[in-house]
Formats: sequence, C-alpha cells, structure tokens
Amino acid sequence: MRGALGRRLPVVLVGLGMVSFMLVVVSARRRLVAVTVRGSSMEPAYRDGDRVLVTRGSRPAPGRVVVIAHARPGRSASDARTRTWLIKRVAAVPGDPVPRDGVAALAAVPERHVPPGKLVLLGDNPDASLDSRQMGYFAADRVLGTVMRRMGLSAPTTLLERR
Repeated sequence: MRGALGRRLPVVLVGLGMVSFMLVVVSARRRLVAVTVRGSSMEPAYRDGDRVLVTRGSRPAPGRVVVIAHARPGRSASDARTRTWLIKRVAAVPGDPVPRDGVAALAAVPERHVPPGKLVLLGDNPDASLDSRQMGYFAADRVLGTVMRRMGLSAPTTLLERR
C-alpha cells in the first residue's frame, strides 16, 4: 500500500498545484481588466492606443486615474450596449471641498463639500476632455476601477505629432 501511495503522491500534489494556480488566475481575471485608451483627454499621461491595467473594486482617491462608465446622451450607463468608458483623474471624492476654480459646472453648486456617492473627475488635457468641467459630478458607483499601470510601450510618435 505504501508503494502505491508513494507513486500517486507526486501526481496528487501536481494536481493540487494546478487547481491552486487556476483559482489564482480566475481570481486575478475578475479583479484585473485591461483597457485601451481612446482619445486624447488624458494626454500627456496616457495617449490614444495606450493599454492600461485596471484594478476593479479599488477605492478612487484624489490624484489617481479611474475608468468610469458613461452613458450616451439619453441612455443609461447600466446598459452595456449604450455606455462608453471614460478614463479620468480623480480631483475630489466625497467629503473633499468642491473644487470650484476651473470647474465651471460646479461653480454654483450649493454644497461646500463633494456629496456622498459623487466624484469630481478631470482629464489631463482640458481642451479635449469631457469631464466635471462640463458635466459636474460623476456617480462613484459607475467606476470600473483604478488604473494600476500602463501595459507595454506607447504607440510610436509620428512625424506630425513631433511638430
């Protein structure tokens, strides 16, 4: 009996190792998402075509970059067929003072602090960004996650972009 167990033990251990590895992979896939940046609203930090790794469920914090669901006009952000994803930098979270300077849509809001469930999000390139400057607050529950890092190299710069 000991001989048979001794021969099967390595197979059992390899099997358990593979199952453990698969559980780690599945868990990581649920928590991590690769997103491709579209547009120039986050230049120079992120350029059109950059790929970023996003951590789901992480709490937005000022200065961090998030990916958030945004509905097309007249549509719901919860409808996957009609939503788009925006990538923006967090300027303020609930409880922070409302940043009225430079954020025209928030200049006249009555509250002094960002209300619960709301975020102030800004693109790094104000001339090309649809953000809190025009739209006011964003719903915090629409955040997919926080950008962890850029994946790989950025797209090469063309001669036109260098001028």
